[in-house]
Amino acid sequence: MPYDQALDVETFKETKEFEATRITVGVFSYNNGANKLQLTRENKDQNDQWRFAKLGRMSKSEAKEVLPVMMRAIEKM
Repeated sequence: MPYDQALDVETFKETKEFEATRITVGVFSYNNGANKLQLTRENKDQNDQWRFAKLGRMSKSEAKEVLPVMMRAIEKM
């Protein structure tokens, strides 16, 4: 069964922006399943357009900014 965006329900979403990157914290439920926490990173390209990137590692300053957002997201789960 392929992914169906109509079945993906977002219950929380907040984004923190940094110099050339932003990290989004979201809570999603697919097809009435369990709520799950999702973290994504986007980087700006040469044309100032946001492009998806692997989150991988976070700097200490990023983690300090994102952690409170994650705690708010967990409350929505």
